[in-house]
Amino acid sequence: MDFQIYGFTNLFLFTITLFFTITSATFQENPKSPISTVPQINSNSILVALLDSHYTELSELVEKALLLQTLEEAVSKHNITIFAPKNEALERDLDPEFKRFLLEPGNLKSLQNLLLFHMIPTRIVSKNWPARGRVHSTLYAGEENVLQISEKKTEKSVSSAKIIKQDDIVKPDGIIHGIERVLIPKSVQQDFNNRRSLRSISAVLPEGAPEVDPRTHRLKKPVSVPAGAPPVLPVYDALAPGPSLAPAPAPGPGGPHHHFDGESQVKDFIQTLLHYGGYNELADILVNLTSLATEMGKLVSEGYVLTVLAPNDEAMAKLTTDQLSEPGAPEQIMYYHLIPEYQTEESMYNSVRRFGKINYDTLRLPHKVVAEEADGSVKFGQGEGSAYLVDPDIYTDGRISVQGVDGVLFPLEEIKAAPIAAPVAKVVAKPKRGKLMEVVCGTMGSFAFASCH
Repeated sequence: MDFQIYGFTNLFLFTITLFFTITSATFQENPKSPISTVPQINSNSILVALLDSHYTELSELVEKALLLQTLEEAVSKHNITIFAPKNEALERDLDPEFKRFLLEPGNLKSLQNLLLFHMIPTRIVSKNWPARGRVHSTLYAGEENVLQISEKKTEKSVSSAKIIKQDDIVKPDGIIHGIERVLIPKSVQQDFNNRRSLRSISAVLPEGAPEVDPRTHRLKKPVSVPAGAPPVLPVYDALAPGPSLAPAPAPGPGGPHHHFDGESQVKDFIQTLLHYGGYNELADILVNLTSLATEMGKLVSEGYVLTVLAPNDEAMAKLTTDQLSEPGAPEQIMYYHLIPEYQTEESMYNSVRRFGKINYDTLRLPHKVVAEEADGSVKFGQGEGSAYLVDPDIYTDGRISVQGVDGVLFPLEEIKAAPIAAPVAKVVAKPKRGKLMEVVCGTMGSFAFASCH
């Protein structure tokens, strides 16, 4: 009996030894095992300390710039030194136009370059500060990506910014010094200057109005229009027959008169609506239910400007089935919310404060939308069909302006002609499919069309 027990033990030990031998040989033959190579950041990392520190403005910009993964890879390879501007430098001292430029969706690369320009892949503590000055490369990969580290008497500085908090946050994989101002690389400053340049919307010298043939809506004499100048004909003459917004006689965005990239601008403002939140129904209309996004892009490419009064999701959820069942109802609703002018919240509010009521033309001819001052804001429409401007300047790029309102606007004639109906219970819009999409799909299903996807 004892012999069997000892024999079994020896056999078990032999099996375990053989298993580990085979396993180790396998790992030696395949050094690239499927173990994750993603760097792991622990709770004592300098990145975690930055996000939890009193540098709240800088940490928010790092998250908005989608730099966490890039910084995790940098920290996994070497120590880093972060020169963190104080909150006041990013919140109050920074030019508001420059900060607005950094936060625009199309300028994400500029924001990333600005932040990486404040980080050095080397650990520099105050006791080892170079007295005679030294140049260090930053994590920014562009030209002139270096910072000058120097010390005069007892004052330490990095390039043009003074160090106000030495060794503010010290961690095993990095260190943070507080600085008094923001360091701006020349490439980012140049991008901002190019964007702010008024060459694309420069003023035109006063000239006589061109003569238009009333039968053909075309110019009697050809007029030479320089690149970037506003179009000669009004926006209504560029509208194609019917409900379409596409400019019938003018070439498309790839034509010889391609002065503006309208499609990219429309795409940018729709993405801004989605990131802003609360305007998914409107984005659903522009992208899925109508061809308005493409047609608006063609108009902007030809030099026209637009102001979009954007109803939020809560307002769109109050629309009834009767209001959406007519053919072309989504397009007609949207046409009444498109103003062929470039207006911001400030310009509209100043106008209504000075002149009282303002009638703005819309792309739903011949209806106009009335604006007036109310409760310190701008109110559109009259009576029960009015809407307030609640989210000003959601998107402004000089060609397209998007202003958020809390109601869906209808012409006054339609409001008077509409029968008085019982109050409709509020319907919460589904997150993935808008209410207008469901109504259109239901209408198509009633005519034996294929189901919507």
